[in-house]
Amino acid sequence: MTRVLVVDDDPQIRRTLKINLTARGYTVLTAPDGTTALHAAAHDRPDVIVLDLGLPDLAGTDVITGLRGWSTTPIIVLSARTDSSDKVDALDAGADDYITKPFGMAELLARLRAAVRRATTHPTDNEAVVHAGPLCIDLAAKHVTRDGAVIRLTPTEWGILELLVRHRGKLVSQRQLLTEVWGPSYQTESHYLRVYLAQLRRKLEPDASHPQYLITEPGMGYRFRP
Repeated sequence: MTRVLVVDDDPQIRRTLKINLTARGYTVLTAPDGTTALHAAAHDRPDVIVLDLGLPDLAGTDVITGLRGWSTTPIIVLSARTDSSDKVDALDAGADDYITKPFGMAELLARLRAAVRRATTHPTDNEAVVHAGPLCIDLAAKHVTRDGAVIRLTPTEWGILELLVRHRGKLVSQRQLLTEVWGPSYQTESHYLRVYLAQLRRKLEPDASHPQYLITEPGMGYRFRP
């Protein structure tokens, strides 16, 4: 049975969607804010998420970004915002679809079915918490601990680590790291990576001079080895 997480601060919308989706055979989870939604996504693993952008604690795009740090679960934005810039921002953040309120239930159901079909055709690993020796990397909460102690990372350090962990075991090129963390204009600034990888190793590796997890592939890029 398909599990749907409905995230909306309006209790009437949550109730309406829960009644209608349940009647059509879906299992429905609900969340009134972004923090609850991130927790529910990590622990209840829904098959698709219906998300309002106007939440009381977090911007909807921040919730999308938080989810996309570790999950490829389809996200359908359901929002009263009709401005094209809001749609672009949500889709750029990682949303799969965008429906404006007021909406028809038939259209929402069709979008849900399409999103679930695409996800079923392209299954992925949505593991939110990754363990590597004494390290515990929580991609949903965006924090790292070593032997239970929190390791403080700068936003740039986290961006590099997150990208490597999401592609764990695989080579990530220098160009991809520079483009995704700093932007397209930094594609040739490989010295940035050397500096930040050295900082990450000092914080995360048992012995920074002999890294076990953050591996350099000379001339090509880097690899996170769990």
